[in-house]
Amino acid sequence: MTNDLLGRHRAVLPDWLALYYEEPLEITHGEGRHVWDAQGNRYLDFFGGILTTMTAHALPEVTKAVSEQAGRIIHSSTLYLNRPMVELAERIAQLSGIPDARVFFTTSGTEANDTALLLATAYRRSNTILAMRNSYHGRSFSAVGITGNSGWSPTSLSPLQTLYVHGGVRTRGPFASLSDDAYIAACVEDLKDLLGHTRAPAALIAEPVQGVGGFTAPPDGLYAAFREVLHERGILWIADEVQTGWGRTGENFWGWQAHGRNGPPDIMTFAKGIGNGMSIGGVVARSEIMNCLDSNSISTFGGTQITMAAGLANLTYLLEHDLQGNARRVGGLLIERLRAVAAQVPAVREVRGRGLMIGIEITKPGTDEADPLTAAAVQEAAREGGLLIGKGGGHNTSSLRVAPPLSLNVAEAEEGAAILENALRSIR
Repeated sequence: MTNDLLGRHRAVLPDWLALYYEEPLEITHGEGRHVWDAQGNRYLDFFGGILTTMTAHALPEVTKAVSEQAGRIIHSSTLYLNRPMVELAERIAQLSGIPDARVFFTTSGTEANDTALLLATAYRRSNTILAMRNSYHGRSFSAVGITGNSGWSPTSLSPLQTLYVHGGVRTRGPFASLSDDAYIAACVEDLKDLLGHTRAPAALIAEPVQGVGGFTAPPDGLYAAFREVLHERGILWIADEVQTGWGRTGENFWGWQAHGRNGPPDIMTFAKGIGNGMSIGGVVARSEIMNCLDSNSISTFGGTQITMAAGLANLTYLLEHDLQGNARRVGGLLIERLRAVAAQVPAVREVRGRGLMIGIEITKPGTDEADPLTAAAVQEAAREGGLLIGKGGGHNTSSLRVAPPLSLNVAEAEEGAAILENALRSIR
């Protein structure tokens, strides 16, 4: 029974391990864009295990690849040659756009960002990091130290000196009233001023679209403009593509490409969707940066054969079925549908996003004041209607996060939008 499992969960797991819903649900199986709970209730899944189920639940191609690999060998560590790891690294290096790229696999986005920070600080001989306000980069000691969202940063202690930069949230902050061009110019001037008051940082780390922050983003071109300033000073740019990569934004394969007029980032991190639920993360960097470490290192579970087999099958399916194009088309329809609904609901401050990465910010009507209780009520109402969505935001988690698998079809998008419409109208 779910109540018995909840009691056992609370008895042995940390109090800070968050659970959604007043009555948490146990998901037992999934297929396509749907999942079922232990009571047999069926839900349309618009959150995909926090954007990890990128293509579909129980995708036959991935299931087959995992099963076949498990029948041969599951794991050997990076101390031995590993054909699936080499093959996936070759494909990711080519897709990354980074010249002379090297790829290192980890087990999560947190570990990927931790590795990127290690590389950047070692390469630059500096422990100062620039990060964006409202950002999130994982739960390791170094990652929470650069997270610009207090709700997800449980300690101020850190091995790094972190300086936070304006620009990640277009519609809030001191520059919100400016035009896009003026906004970018103001953020660039603020960055230059900040750099005039500190020792040379190692890198700027930034999510092209802030995930946990509520799917917020700057105007296209901001990070390109930042990079001009950074490049003049030798400061690296780390693009955190853990949530934005693999075509989820529809318009581009990588989120950084909306800011790419000056070329790709120096370092890029990825995770989540590439494994379609299997634990894969990784870092891509120019060889001179990746090879800068002067001691040995391995990854016991990063790049293990079974996860690499899943990643190869998943990436092949994604590319052969043009799921990036599907995210652009179906996501465009979904966001316009949600904006039409939101225009009639005073509690919705903004519907934002691109592709199948959509945020709905809930505030107290007529104000910019966050309303996390109402956001939670909408999430509960959506669940009652048969739809699972996420939450996030830098203002007390008052943003709803919509991120279905990239194979979502038009009928499912319409069904999910109708459920969300009813849930939003229930709070009027």
